[in-house]
Parts: sequence; C-alpha cells; structure tokens
Amino acid sequence: MIRDETFDEYRPLLFSIAYRMLGSVHDAEDVVQEAFVRWQKVADEEVRSPKSYLSSVVTRLCIDQLRSARMRREEYVGPWLPEPLTVEPATDAAVLDETLSMAFLVLLESLSPVERAVFLLREVFDYDYAEISRIVGKSEANCRQISRRARQAVAARRPRFDHSPEQEERLVEQFIETCMSGDMEGLLKMMSEDITLWTDGGGRVRAARNPIYGSDRVARFLSGIIARAPEGLTIRRARVNGQPGIVSYYADGSPQGAATFDISGGRIVAIRLVVNPEKLGNIPPLQEVE
Repeated sequence: MIRDETFDEYRPLLFSIAYRMLGSVHDAEDVVQEAFVRWQKVADEEVRSPKSYLSSVVTRLCIDQLRSARMRREEYVGPWLPEPLTVEPATDAAVLDETLSMAFLVLLESLSPVERAVFLLREVFDYDYAEISRIVGKSEANCRQISRRARQAVAARRPRFDHSPEQEERLVEQFIETCMSGDMEGLLKMMSEDITLWTDGGGRVRAARNPIYGSDRVARFLSGIIARAPEGLTIRRARVNGQPGIVSYYADGSPQGAATFDISGGRIVAIRLVVNPEKLGNIPPLQEVE
C-alpha cells in the first residue's frame, strides 16, 4: 500500500511529463500505467529516489515510443495536432502554462526524442543536469549542450502573443456567436489578415489536409463548416490545453471537435481544430460538462 501511495503522489507529474513528450492523452496514460507495473516489481535497493526512478522510467518509455512513432507521424493524413486536454492534473508540476498549449506541443515536434526529453525536464520541470544525465543516459556536459541547442531551436520558432485572460474569454464568446449566426463580416473583423487554421481529421472525418492561410479563406472555411453542421450541434467555451478554446458536441452530447485559439492584438492569429474522433475520447460528454 505504501508503494501505491508513493506512486499516486507522483502520478500527476508523470502524466505531465508523458503528455508533453507524446502529445497524446491515451499514450501518456499507457506510459504511466507501464511505469506503475515496473514500480511494483522493482527491488527496494534499486530505488534511491522514487521521483527520479519513476521519471526515468516514464521518460525512457516516451523516448522509445517517439522513435517508433516518427514513421506513423510522417504517414499521418493532414496536419498532426496533439490530443486535446480539457481536464488537467491538479499539481504544481502540471502548471497550466504555455508549455501545455497545442502551439508549443507542435513546436516540440521539431526536436528529436532525446532533445525533447532534455528540454522538458530542464526548462519545464526544473530537473538539474545531474539527474537529467541519469535519466537519458548521457553525460552532464552532453545534456547541457543538448539543452542549449533545443532551447535555441524552440526560441527561434516560438511565437509571442500579447493578450489577457479577459480579452481571450470575450473573443472566444464572440467567435461562437459570430460563427453560429453566419456573420461572415464579423468573422473577418475578429481575425488577423495572416491567420492560419490547422484542422486534424486524421483521415477519419472530413478536414482540410493542408493549413489554410489568410482571414478570407479561413472565414469561408469556417462558414462552410457551420453550414454543414449536423442538426443539434452545440458549441461551448472551454479551456483546451490551458488555452481559450471551444468544444463542439453532437446532439447526443458526444464531442465532435475541439479548437484552440492564439490571440494577439485583440485578434485571432491562429486556430487549431481537432476533429479526429480517435483524439476526442478523453473529452467529457456535454451532460457531464453541464
């Protein structure tokens, strides 16, 4: 029982590491479960620190999974987006910050599995280099070099947005009302001229297979979605990956899609829409939300 209690203490941290590494709720939960199985079997004398041991297991499992997933990502139909996360673990290690956002998780795809692990452990979870060295099996000096390269790569691609939570909430609410009313001009006013829309259908449902650029094209695409929406479709504001977002539901209350918005200068500059049903299984049905 003591082992179970110890694992439960670190479970939110382990999920936070795994989800940021993999971008998948389902895969992260599987990794955490595998870590639990190994935790039950490991001899006491092999564990100097439960946190360090469990972090090592989870990180190494994630690195292995990312290496095997690269070909699947290359063959993925249309843009790949992370699995939406609407209910986050309540822990200091799972702070709802920018590193949970879809934009940031997509950015991490440019790093190798080891680079991603070193970067996250150092920059997000504040592990020291000695511990990171033991986790990834590389020297401290090598880990410092990897961390520096990864930090530079992320900084070069990382967008900066000026916004406030109040502004985000107002704009998302306005977006819902404008879309549902079919107000094309209203949509255009809410978007930056160089807005980008990504839609992830995974080849399972209808979605744009390439990013859509420009406010006019994005507004027309969204208007077309609303025009073809199934009867009884409901849209609700939600925090998706710690960002302002929306979740749409079918008439039976099951989730139909989830979207996040990047906002800057009072306008929407990017939308990431996930409609792949395989990525919506962790979103609670509408009845539970309400």
